[in-house]
Formats: sequence, structure tokens, C-alpha cells
Amino acid sequence: MHHGYPQAADGQIVGLLGGSFDPPHRGHVHITLEALRRFGLDRIWWMVSPGNPLKADAPAAMERRMAACRQIMRHPRVEVTDVEARLGTRFTAETLLKLRRAYPRVTFVWLMGADNLASFHKWDAWRDIMQTVPIGVLARPGEQLRAGLSPAARVYREARLPARQAGALPDGPAPRWTLIAGPMVAQSSTALREAGVWTR
Repeated sequence: MHHGYPQAADGQIVGLLGGSFDPPHRGHVHITLEALRRFGLDRIWWMVSPGNPLKADAPAAMERRMAACRQIMRHPRVEVTDVEARLGTRFTAETLLKLRRAYPRVTFVWLMGADNLASFHKWDAWRDIMQTVPIGVLARPGEQLRAGLSPAARVYREARLPARQAGALPDGPAPRWTLIAGPMVAQSSTALREAGVWTR
């Protein structure tokens, strides 16, 4: 694999948690550890995005966000990466396509908070994403019900695995998704920015 790209051995199952991480917080760490525990993953990559197409404001500098991520997320099976910037992709569907070409023997699982599932139908080529990789959704405060009723959840209701089978999520072809709830951390990047904890 090219220098600077994240590491994964053939046959491994890698969870992908994408986001602007502007700033990263305990909620991100919590869903990462929960995903490692529940979805049968070998590794998780935090994919720090160059910019979110759905957000108007440009995020803080990439180097600063990467450094903050590495400071808060310390785990031997979690890697903080700028692979999207290296691949030159802006949209998740594109990123997945290129990652699967670059790592043909790795199984990828897309990870997201339930708040993302609620607006997932607004993402570019969201159906392609659903058809490409299994998706593990982790509930955050107040979002679980709305996520379960979201357009994406309704369209793909037949592909939903019960939470008790979450460990089997990577074992079958997409579309395949599950929504799990656990103890939750009520922190958001927006709130931290508004509180002045993280200034751009």
C-alpha cells in the first residue's frame, strides 16, 4: 500500500468512521469503542475529511484536526487517517469505491451515528453506499427513534439486522445494516464550537 495510507492486512474487517471531527470529542471515542465491541471489527479508521459537502463552513485546518483526533483516540486498533485527502475524494460513495480498489481483500463496514442515518437520504449517491458496504449505526441521545423512521431506514427495512445479530454485520453482502443502542455520550462538535472550546 502507498506510503501514508492506513494499514490493514488481507482478510481484515475494517470499520470506517468518517467525519470532519471539528473538534473530535468523547462521543466519537465512545461510538468507536462500542463499534469495535459489537460489530466484529478488527480495526477502525477515523477518516478525517477535508471538508463536509453538507456543511457551509470550512472546518478547522486538517493538521489541527488530525492532531486533536490522535490525542483523544488512543487505541491499538484505531488509526486516524487523512485517506480521503490522499484519494482526492469528497463524497463517501467515491471514497468507498477507491478504498475497495486499493484494498481488494479487506472487508469494510461504514460506521455512523444515528443522527447521520436520519439525514442519510440527503447524501450524494446514498443508495450506492447502502448497496456497497454493510452499515453499523450507533445511537446517540435523542436520535434513535428518528433514525429508525428515516427515509433510508424505511427504504432498506428488509436489509436490517436485529441488534442482537450485530456481530454478524460484516458476514454478508450489502445492503445490510443494523442500529444499536448503548450507553451514550451527549457531546457534539457543534456544541463544543459554540461553547468556544474549539475555535477555528
